[in-house]
Amino acid sequence: MARKSAPNFEKSLTELEQLVEEMEQGDLSLEGALKHFEKGIALASSCQQALSQAEQKVTQLIEKNGELLEKPFDLDE
Repeated sequence: MARKSAPNFEKSLTELEQLVEEMEQGDLSLEGALKHFEKGIALASSCQQALSQAEQKVTQLIEKNGELLEKPFDLDE
């Protein structure tokens, strides 16, 4: 069975931001807003899954003396 490739995180995030901007303008019909919301939820879920997978990879790469050390990712480090 072929594995489905994950959507590009950056592309999904950009699309999500665009949906939010369109919804914030308030020019959509109720039906249009609901469609945007539904798509936004799916994109947010996809982005969260990609971030979780990346976090798992980082955690696996942080090893010391053969033992896995789990520590939070800090942007300031």
